[in-house]
Amino acid sequence: MTERVALGVMAKVPVAGQVKTRLCPPLAPAEAAALARCFLLDRLEQLGEVSDGDVLVAFAPKECEAEMRDVLPAGVRLVPQEGADLGARLDRLLTDLLAEGYAGAIAVDADSPTLPTAYLRRACAVIRDRAVDVVVGPCEDGGYYLIGLRVPAPALFSDMPWSTAGVTEETVARARRLGLQLALLPSWFDVDRGEDLARLRAPAPPEAFQPPRTLVFLQEGRVPA
Repeated sequence: MTERVALGVMAKVPVAGQVKTRLCPPLAPAEAAALARCFLLDRLEQLGEVSDGDVLVAFAPKECEAEMRDVLPAGVRLVPQEGADLGARLDRLLTDLLAEGYAGAIAVDADSPTLPTAYLRRACAVIRDRAVDVVVGPCEDGGYYLIGLRVPAPALFSDMPWSTAGVTEETVARARRLGLQLALLPSWFDVDRGEDLARLRAPAPPEAFQPPRTLVFLQEGRVPA
């Protein structure tokens, strides 16, 4: 058993027409894929600042490992997402990581690029606390930007109304029904629709992470090397 926490970034391989499609328009499919790549690489760089976490990428589709490997820096651990829906994939990932002996396992999105690093550090700290079983970071749209477990909890993920405004509310209700001790982080926003891009371009609050590749893309319309 280790005192470290597994930090799994949930990500699709950034292929035009298959990622961030709700950003089209105003973006073209190739631009949306390029922005998704920026989101992912910025998140990995940010997670490198979380000293007690071991970072990996849980990618989909699983047959595209070579394509995802080409996107990522050398040495980043890759784990294929397994399961029929998002709930099954989250459950499988977190359960498998906990079975490796981690003190906790956290799944985090790549779609909230300005998420404060302090929230990620807080998630690791609370999930290592034996008084907490589940940590949830709610998104303003009703979903969540991360969920972390100290013990497996498959009931939190099955038959969930994914992509609706009720995901966090239902997750919290289930955790309480199951008798799990829950910690809630502050809410933040993710980038799913065209109007969210304007918010990304707006001045950010002081606690926000400054995602370097994403900001270059938004300012200059290009993907930095």
